[in-house]
Order: sequence, then C-alpha cells, then structure tokens
Amino acid sequence: MNSLIDSKGPYAINVQKPLFPSAFRVKRGTPALLNPTFQKSAEDASLLYEVLWSGGYMDAVNGMLHISDQELASMRKLELLEVLCEDVLPRSLSEIQRLSAQLELHRGSLRMDDFERTVLTMVFTAQQLQHTSPGHQRELWVNALLRLYKAIKGDLRPESSKATNA
Repeated sequence: MNSLIDSKGPYAINVQKPLFPSAFRVKRGTPALLNPTFQKSAEDASLLYEVLWSGGYMDAVNGMLHISDQELASMRKLELLEVLCEDVLPRSLSEIQRLSAQLELHRGSLRMDDFERTVLTMVFTAQQLQHTSPGHQRELWVNALLRLYKAIKGDLRPESSKATNA
C-alpha cells in the first residue's frame, strides 16, 4: 500500500478533530467571538470563581447561563462566558460522552482553550447531577463526570509521572 495514502505510514498526517467544533461556528455574528476563550488573566479566573460561587449555573434545557447576582450579571466581561456556555459547550449527555471519548484518545497536552472548555463542561456535568434522579441516567452522568475529571487530571500531570504511573 502506498505510504502517502496509508494513514499509518511514515508520511501520515496526524490531524485531530477539534474537541469543541461549535467554537468555530459561534452564531453571534461577530468574528471576535470565533473560537472564544474567557480566562486570559488571574482576574478572569477569579471572576469565574465568583460567578460559580454566587450560584451561577448553566441551564441544559434552554442552553442559557444564569447568574443570580445582578451586579455580576451586568459585567460586560461575562458576555464571553455566556457565549461559551450557550453556544460552545456541549450540554446533552451524548455530546459530553463524545467529548469524553475524544479526550481519552487525545495525545499531548490540551490547548488552553480546550482545557478551559473541558473544565467548564465538567462544571456543567456536576450541576446536572443534582437534577438527575437516581438510576441508570444518573450513572451515565456520573460516568461522564469521572471521564472528564480523568482527562483534566491527566492533562495536569507532568509527562514523566504519566509514564511512571501508567
């Protein structure tokens, strides 16, 4: 077989599908929101923490970010977080399971934007658990949360400890 065509040959190109393809299809009409990221500084991370601590949550049914603190909700900086939560992050169990499977196959460190989105997806998944009745569906959500956690944990571990603990 021709090695230029063979996907396992020496000249194969390793092109990974984007983990969050919807980040490249944001529907808000502005190019600045193509592939958006929220955390660009320590202040942004603190703001995200404050939003979550104040009871902010992502609504799976309507796909909206709800921030109960009106002062926080009025901050212009949070528009990017709304775009991420409403247009980019997966919200259905099947979408989250697909993401988890892709993360398990991912080699190397995650890009910063993929890391941020994976953490936000993990937060959303944890929030869904409190609204899911015990039973098979809840077990699926728990499994999705654990898979996301393992992906984040694996990304945070240095390569040397990954090799020794494998």
